[in-house]
Amino acid sequence: MARLLLSVVPGLLSSSRAQAGTQVEEPLSHAVRSALSAAVAAAAPPEPLLGTQQEQQAYAQWLATSSQRLARYKNHPTERQEFLQTLWYEARRAGLPLSLVLGVVQVESAFRKFAVSSAGARGYMQVMPFWARLIGDGDDSRLFHMQTNLRFGCVILRHYLDRERGDTFMALGRYNGSRGQSPYPQAVQTAQRGWLHPVD
Repeated sequence: MARLLLSVVPGLLSSSRAQAGTQVEEPLSHAVRSALSAAVAAAAPPEPLLGTQQEQQAYAQWLATSSQRLARYKNHPTERQEFLQTLWYEARRAGLPLSLVLGVVQVESAFRKFAVSSAGARGYMQVMPFWARLIGDGDDSRLFHMQTNLRFGCVILRHYLDRERGDTFMALGRYNGSRGQSPYPQAVQTAQRGWLHPVD
């Protein structure tokens, strides 16, 4: 799995709009841009890769539990299943804990597919449009596509975790553009605790 770098400008939520952080576009080396572009471009259907019966049972249990918790945000069972199946695929692909990605989505957008921040960050994981230009195909409207948004967000977060040598607190600060400040990482980690599951 390629290690990725991206930079979402997410933020805490008001009642109606996502409030993005102050992160600015960072210069990327050609090698980093190429690696990130490859990481977001590789298409695959979000089917869980479950090799054993034990893995299948663990996935089914996680899906049922998480769907129940997600019902307060998404009413339709099929919508919840599609979202969770896609999140599972993209989080696993990026080597991220499922609960962490769910915590980020909760804080960033309250699970709203079409959330837009005052800074223009978009979708579930509040990805800034400049990332579509830097490492995507340039079409920032695709950031409202569920799998595209989750892939960009997971790639970004994975990069920042690598850059911060596994320090989740600092990586979350980078993701939000508030590195070294506590409110955003604490909000995500508090939300994450509500999504913890043995499958993580």
